[in-house]
Amino acid sequence: MSEEKDRELRALQAALAAEHAAVYGYGVVGGRIGDGQRTEAITAYDAHRARRDALVREVKDLGGRPVAASAGYALPFQVPDAAAAVRLAAELEDRVAGVYADLVRASGGGRRALAAEALREAAVRAVRWRRGKSVAFPGLTERAGTAPPSAAPTA
Repeated sequence: MSEEKDRELRALQAALAAEHAAVYGYGVVGGRIGDGQRTEAITAYDAHRARRDALVREVKDLGGRPVAASAGYALPFQVPDAAAAVRLAAELEDRVAGVYADLVRASGGGRRALAAEALREAAVRAVRWRRGKSVAFPGLTERAGTAPPSAAPTA
């Protein structure tokens, strides 16, 4: 396999792993989210499942063996209530956006367009979860000058 295809396959696998984690995370979100945002959480969960399934096919198309989902994932913080569930949803979207930014850089053609679309969708969902607040470069925190709001250090 060429170095370019290998880099693309690694980026696809990272995106797949992030989608596995997002699906798991949205299971937690769904268990804690308030009734008013449950539909939004279900929609995001379904979107991540669809992206995950598409990535499995993409990895196979490149001759790879799709990375399997873990039985569980460490959450970045405790999620005891609806407010924390909203923060988790925004964090999940930030993380997914980051791996799709990497996939945009590592791929070309139609795969790059699909990765850019997935990046945009994750960034839009993150903004919705934050009620209109966003980061300067979704998926590219190293260029934003600061970490995303949910990951900002506290004094």
